[in-house]
Amino acid sequence: MTFGDENMKSNKKDIQRHTEAALLAIKQAISSSDEDSSVKLFVSHHLQELDAAYWTKHAGKPRPCPKEVLELLQLRSHWGEDDEDGIDTFDFTLPGDVTQYVIAVRFDADGEVKEIEMES
Repeated sequence: MTFGDENMKSNKKDIQRHTEAALLAIKQAISSSDEDSSVKLFVSHHLQELDAAYWTKHAGKPRPCPKEVLELLQLRSHWGEDDEDGIDTFDFTLPGDVTQYVIAVRFDADGEVKEIEMES
């Protein structure tokens, strides 16, 4: 194995670890008491804007609960301040190219979630 291969394997592990941490933080945010949280805004916006057919196709019911909406999130991209393949920010969205909005999760230098925002 070359040094480049080792770097790629560790990067894949870092991406997987960050993805799991980001999704956990997003799911915890929906349970927070902050009614103005970005996660709650993302979910409520899409529950209002997307039709029952979309939800039935992807969630199996015409109006899923907020936690079920979050189960549908997919990683759209990850990037860094200095590197488009970095792992500083992970963007999640709904399947099917139905929205320009993402839930962006930012990590600090220690790999801890530092911010969750809804962005377009």
